[in-house]
Amino acid sequence: MNRNKLVIVGAGHVGSYVLADAMKLGLFAEIAVIDSDKDVAYGEALDQEHATALPYMTNTTVRAGDYSECADADIIICAAGPSMIKNEDDPMPDRAQLAAVNSEIIREVMAGITKYTKDAILIFITNPLDSMVYIAENEFDYPEGRIFGTGTMLDSARLRKVIATNYDIDPKSVTGYMMGEHGHTAFPVLSRLNIQGFREKELDQVFQGKTTLNREAVKEHVVKAAFDVLNGKGWTNAGVAQAAVTLAKSVMLDERSVHPVCTTLRGQYGYDGDVALSMPCIIGRNGVEKQLEIILDAQEMEWLHQSANYIKEAMKVAGTGKDSK
Repeated sequence: MNRNKLVIVGAGHVGSYVLADAMKLGLFAEIAVIDSDKDVAYGEALDQEHATALPYMTNTTVRAGDYSECADADIIICAAGPSMIKNEDDPMPDRAQLAAVNSEIIREVMAGITKYTKDAILIFITNPLDSMVYIAENEFDYPEGRIFGTGTMLDSARLRKVIATNYDIDPKSVTGYMMGEHGHTAFPVLSRLNIQGFREKELDQVFQGKTTLNREAVKEHVVKAAFDVLNGKGWTNAGVAQAAVTLAKSVMLDERSVHPVCTTLRGQYGYDGDVALSMPCIIGRNGVEKQLEIILDAQEMEWLHQSANYIKEAMKVAGTGKDSK
């Protein structure tokens, strides 16, 4: 890693936000933008190139390009394919509905990338994320650990915000995360939740929240939060883009930060190569440096199995996974 180069695949609502956040981060000397609509890629790149002349902006070179840009990339962030859109008839649309169309797009993207590199770290955003990560990780002979998805990073931020709002404290004082699917079956690991050392069963006694902590209610509240954004402005992009850029920073600076990202399980929780979902992982220069199999309580294990089974159904639609053959 010596060029500090980022490639962004997909320049829609999410990809354009990734580009803007990456520019502000100031870590990349070069950023290339790839999109099936070359005019959009050109326009987004040019817009950000103009911004480099403003005070306090870094002199990042930004350009539109094709997959040959991946040859010397350090990091590739993929936001290609359609995402959820506002639907008046369905206020909580399922990301899994995108499996059929986006699976083919991800296969095209991976074919384009792997023609030029198997060295870059690949960070995926495209939904349904867990199925898309599984395809990228398992169908293209890419080195293990160098592909992962944003997973439940944003879901986890929403969890911390929900808890912090209930107890009227700074969300940065909350330690907690979601696991499983990035979608309807994501679940909070409340047995490990704490506020500066005060754990789940102590919170209502110590902080006197607006409502009593209830596991099912918290789970539902966090999952619904995404659709509050979607039904408000018609799409979601800011939070997940920031999650992707945060992961990119963890890689570039070899931070070895722990984040709940999406990867294929390799024996954890009884799953071995048959499903990808989010669990805590150490993220550093080599991508996923280590998957951290934290002990879950009985209810959390039940939620995990429900989530894994749900993901496997989406994988069948995407034409991948052991059960789809």
